[in-house]
Formats: sequence, C-alpha cells, structure tokens
Amino acid sequence: MAQLISVAGYEEADIERYAVEPASELKRTGGERTPFQRDRARVLHSLALRRLAGKTQVVAPGESDFPRTRLTHSLEVAQIGRELAGSLGADPDLVEASCLAHDLGHPPFGHTGEGALNEVTGAIGGFEGNAQNLRILTRLEAKVISADGRSAGLNPTRALLDATTKYPWPRRPGTNKFGAYADDLPVFAWLRIGAPPEPVKCFEAQIMDWSDDVAYSVHDLEDAIYAGHLDPKVLLIDEERAALFERSLGYAPDAEPGELAAALDRLQCVEWWPAEYDRSFAAQTRLKRAASELIGRFCLAVVHATRAEFGPGPHTRHNAHLIVPRPIRLENAVLKAVAARYVMETERAFMLRARQASLIRELVSLLADRPDQLEPAFHAWWSDAPDDQSRLRVVVDQIASLTDASANRLHSLLSGLPRRI
Repeated sequence: MAQLISVAGYEEADIERYAVEPASELKRTGGERTPFQRDRARVLHSLALRRLAGKTQVVAPGESDFPRTRLTHSLEVAQIGRELAGSLGADPDLVEASCLAHDLGHPPFGHTGEGALNEVTGAIGGFEGNAQNLRILTRLEAKVISADGRSAGLNPTRALLDATTKYPWPRRPGTNKFGAYADDLPVFAWLRIGAPPEPVKCFEAQIMDWSDDVAYSVHDLEDAIYAGHLDPKVLLIDEERAALFERSLGYAPDAEPGELAAALDRLQCVEWWPAEYDRSFAAQTRLKRAASELIGRFCLAVVHATRAEFGPGPHTRHNAHLIVPRPIRLENAVLKAVAARYVMETERAFMLRARQASLIRELVSLLADRPDQLEPAFHAWWSDAPDDQSRLRVVVDQIASLTDASANRLHSLLSGLPRRI
C-alpha cells in the first residue's frame, strides 16, 4: 500500500482512491505530489478533456473565429475556481481539478445532444451529463486497471469525485438532473462515504458550481456582444427588459420582476458596463474589462459573505456552505437570460438544435445496428455486455465521447453502410 501524502484540512478518507494502486506506480509518477495535484494532472492529460475542444459551448466550434468551446470554458471555470478555493481555504488543486472535469460528460452538441440521448435511453436509466462525468472518471477513461482487471478510469480520490458531483443523488422521479446511473451506484455510494445523509454538495462542488455559473454568464454576455448578437442598447428598451426578466425566471424562479429590474439597473450603472459596442479596439478593451469586473464582483461578494457566515476558514468538504448573496445571484441570473434570449433561443439556433438532436437520435439507432463500427474499447465492452440494455449503454457511451465533427462524420459513414442482417 502506498504511503499517502496528507493534505491540510483533509482526512485520510478524502484522499483514498476506489482502486488500490501499487506504491511503485505512485512513486514513478511523482511521489512528492499531493493526491490532489495528481488528480489535477490526470484530468488535465485526459483524452476526455482534450475532446471538449470540439464540443459546443454556445456557438458551435468552427462557426466563429472567436469561439468558446467546452474546453476553453472549462479552463476559465478552473481559473475562477482555483482563486475562490485559495480565498476560502479549500485545496486549490482539488477545486481546479473538479472545475476541469465538470463538463467531461457533455456529449456532442452540448445540452442539445444531452437531451436527445436522454430521450432514447429512458428504458435504461436516461442520460445526464453529470452522471456521465462519474462514468468517465471511474471507468471510461483509460488510465488505471483495477486488481480484478476492470478499468477504474482516472481513479481519482474520493474528494475529487465528490467535488465533481453537482447532483449528489441517483436518478429519481420528477427531475432529469442526477449524478449516477444505476450500474454506477457502487462507486457513487463509495464516494459519498462521510457525507451528510441529506443530498448536499460538498463545499468544493459548491465552489465549482458557482465558478461555472460565473464563467458562462459573464463570457456568454461577452461573446454575444462581440459576435453582434446583442446590442447593449436594447437592454434599455422597456419591452426588451420585460421579456428578459420573464426569461430570467427560468434561472431565478423565486425572483420578482422588480428585483430583476434592480439587478440589471445596478449593472448598467457601474462605470465599466459595456453600454455600447462599435467593434473598435477601445470598445473591445472596455468589453474585456467588463468581463473581468463582473467576475471579480461575483466572486468577491461570495468570499465576503461566506467568511462572514462561517469565519475565515479553512473551509473544506462538509464543514461550510458557499454563501451567494441574493442580489448577486439575481444579477447572475439576468446575465444568463441575456445569453439565452439573444443567442441560444433565436430562430436560427432552434433550427440548428433540431437538426443536431435528430442526428444524435439517428446515430444511436445506426450504431446500435452496426456495433462493428464501435471503437475497439467500446466494442469489447459491447461484446462483454450481458443484455441489450447494457449494450445500448455502451453505444451511448461511445456517442457521448464524440466531438461535434466526429459525430457528423460517423453519422455520414453509418448512413451509407448496409444495415446489419
């Protein structure tokens, strides 16, 4: 058994790994690193992370010379999360690793692909990007083989698996959000050892989740303005504001329209708000400053509020909760609604997503009919699967691993092949 290097603020159980790894392997790969530094390196060097460069964030890769892909988004989330962790006393390497890993389970075409895969997998437990994260980290990514000869994925520490678990419960009636499929419940139960009985995210997962909200709300606003989808001046028009606040309720259902109006007013009143944009260098500089100021505004408020409630720290695992002041949460919700209304919910975007969803549904059927076209590792798992449900899950695992471009290529290939007899 390898000698575990302790990490301040964390217990031995937090740095335990599901599959035991030989001491010689741990020493060979850097015996002086902490377990969380090792986790971070494993995620950073993984194939699953690199594939995010070809997966849709808001605008599909290749549609713009200024794209944010799932990879660039994950890097931005990781930077925000690492600094928040340092300010609150959580381990920065652990939080950065969870931020890098938080979107690994996203299939081609982002949430559109996620919805399409969920439609065709109802009988086998559905599809959810966060549950797919756990599957990638503990079985699908090639890194560690357990003593029984099975893949253990990246075999992260218990703390990292918990820190990437945004929804710490299995699939249950009434919600499409969950953190583990039925056949991943053993490792899910293991990673939640030491957690409170109620399904509450650990502190590091709360930091990851807020960092994600901050990154995509701020950067989607920046992208919308830069790409010409949004003229900031329209946010001064009463009818547009009313429609925006209605959309904001999807992100803050407990808010009143007056609160949302006040949230937008506060942002529009600060001197760095990008009130207009003419694509000049000065305007680009101002827009970039606005993004930086918004990130600082959203993060500093949370740091101050959490310290005020729980003290200076350090705060780790289950000894504190991240406090997001209501005014800040509503400002964040309004920015999310801006991206939704002016970028993701245009007529062109709806048409594109309909085509993408259809492609994914067809791809499941085509590949299930031609399993000989599975990649070798997936084909081996398909051959070993005990029943049709398990084989369908392997097909979905394969499709979820694809980039947008490779999903299009595979669909074209399979569409031209004869059906299996």
